[in-house]
Amino acid sequence: MEMWKKSALAIAMAATLAACSGEDGSDGKDGAAGATGAAGTPITSVGGATLVQIGRYESDIFDDGGAEIVAFDATTDKLFVVNSGDSTIDVLDLTDPANPTKLATIDVTAATVTGFTAGGANSVATKNGTLAVAVENDDKQANGQVYFYNTDTLAFEAAVEAGALPDMVTFTHDGAKVLAANEGEPNDMYTVDPEGSITIIDVATKAATTADFTDFNALEQDLLDAGVRIFGYDFVNDIASTVAQDLEPEYITISEDNTKAFVALQENNALAVVDIANSDVTEIISLGYKDHSVRGNGIDGVRDDEQAIVETVPVFGMYQPDSIASYTFNGNTYIVTANEGDAREYLTKNEVADEAACEAAGGIEFEEDDGDLLCFYFKEEERVRKLDLNTENFTNEELAKLGDKDGLGDLTVTMVNGLNDEDTYDEVYAYGARSFSIWNENGDLVYDSGDQFEQIIATLTPNYFNASNDKNEIDNRSDNKGPEPEGIAIGTIDGRTFAFIGLERQGGIMVYDVTNPFATGFVGYTSNRDFSIDIGDIKDGTLPAGAAGDLAPEGMEFVSSDDSPNGKPLVIVGNEVSGTTTIYEVK
Repeated sequence: MEMWKKSALAIAMAATLAACSGEDGSDGKDGAAGATGAAGTPITSVGGATLVQIGRYESDIFDDGGAEIVAFDATTDKLFVVNSGDSTIDVLDLTDPANPTKLATIDVTAATVTGFTAGGANSVATKNGTLAVAVENDDKQANGQVYFYNTDTLAFEAAVEAGALPDMVTFTHDGAKVLAANEGEPNDMYTVDPEGSITIIDVATKAATTADFTDFNALEQDLLDAGVRIFGYDFVNDIASTVAQDLEPEYITISEDNTKAFVALQENNALAVVDIANSDVTEIISLGYKDHSVRGNGIDGVRDDEQAIVETVPVFGMYQPDSIASYTFNGNTYIVTANEGDAREYLTKNEVADEAACEAAGGIEFEEDDGDLLCFYFKEEERVRKLDLNTENFTNEELAKLGDKDGLGDLTVTMVNGLNDEDTYDEVYAYGARSFSIWNENGDLVYDSGDQFEQIIATLTPNYFNASNDKNEIDNRSDNKGPEPEGIAIGTIDGRTFAFIGLERQGGIMVYDVTNPFATGFVGYTSNRDFSIDIGDIKDGTLPAGAAGDLAPEGMEFVSSDDSPNGKPLVIVGNEVSGTTTIYEVK
């Protein structure tokens, strides 16, 4: 803790709260956290769409990535599913979406690419009979590749070099280009930190260009002042990461006219804007922070009380979206984000014997966990009760609550943001916003679902509120990102645009009508998770992997009625923990 504070101060990591003004009204004045709000009123559905499960495929792999990212090819009615548990891509026949069957498997390690050893597939996308696959290097800090396959014959066609750790791949709407988000994560000791980047590939010629962040290295202080989180540090060699190294592209969405790409920089709590034609990052936009002390923005941050109590708290949330999508309203582009949250933590396991050996190796913290010897080389998260808070910024009641292990004290927060020159914290920042948001192209907040996700779950499944995806325990995730919205898909049906948001921990899909981003409305919540099933029986093999329904929705895709095999709009979901791929019809 002290080592982190010292290093944080040394590299001037005082975070600035960036205000986000929504177009639906002016921001309120920042101030002390308000009192706990009363219980929320029931959320009324605006109707218009219902998800009905019609098909499901089980990989029989539990909690090992048996079904992650999905991509449907309308030219062949095939569904491509990243199966990281087997390090393959499952190819499913969706001619009858009610009865998906496995046709084949693509093993990306079988392709011969000179000088490259594949470490596995991270993402898939299809367009016009072509499958693009983001493939990481066996050495994760080295450059990866984007592989191209024919969706009909499944023949390998080409490989194009990308940046380090290509984590997501997508086509432009016209199919002319493929973009890959190269996350550039550091190694376990944080001594090698590749630059993040976006690879842009011409599909016809396979020529590639790179949009990188090197021009922003000289603008680090401006970005920090704007609220962008830049805090990577090699403690072993006492070297701070550059801006280009620190920014980690996670997900990409393309504007309708194919001119711009919007890129989620999850750990940095920011969006990058890319000029596709010129392969140039034109802007980095801080997403600001969500004030959980404002009525309607509450959370349940208490795990040990085993109750669903959503309340206002003196904490800010970092949006930190994972998946993002976009659509057009009145000629303007709007970006929709699933505000999951993510902390940086890098460590080695069972490579050092004790605390002294860890420190000698350059580690900042040593821990024994269930027999494992952990040496941390970078760790930003901590329980809020372990922070030294600036007593002038919090009331006595707030200080008591934030310091109570049985209360809010176990909420997981960052040690990066809020630290002042006196080594105390002026504000407290938690991971994620437990919501989805809509932003305009300038990064102004237009809509946020506030605390609706937790309020809805508390109403519908109070006994399993904030359960994790591998534990049927109430409040299991209340102290750490809550239901954890991760996946998102956007689709238009009969002139209305809907957002489908997957909840990674709780399970299920939230549906909102976002046709007019200034008049967004809740539509419904669908979940086939069966809480009566003991997940321990799945873990020990007594029950099959998919016995408890779908757990941990991750990759999601909307299929329009024009492209759908049965002529009906579909939502397809890959569920990481249960290893299941589920097909919903939107009615």
